[in-house]
Amino acid sequence: MFNEDTDLLFPPRVIASLAPLRDACWQRIVEGASRASETSVERLAFVLTMARLCNCANCNADTYRALHGCSQCAIQTIRRFRGADQELIDLYQTSLEDVENYTEQRKLQ
Repeated sequence: MFNEDTDLLFPPRVIASLAPLRDACWQRIVEGASRASETSVERLAFVLTMARLCNCANCNADTYRALHGCSQCAIQTIRRFRGADQELIDLYQTSLEDVENYTEQRKLQ
């Protein structure tokens, strides 16, 4: 079964729909990532955070998540996240550091 909402990794088009699911600090991060350019560190870090949370690397066409699409998977993942909102923000900050480190390494090469 093919779902047009299913991508290989977390799609940036879904970012804005995640804003109302958590507190004001989460909403600021989501809004900043959705407004940022496609190649900005903030947007890339947000996509990386969501790809890690949604376990996109292990998703395939036969999984329940893929059948429902990336939008539903992302919304469900954020809604069901059992940690505090600060933990989500910390995960984003870690991804932000990872992306910044990666881009710095690429510049040196």
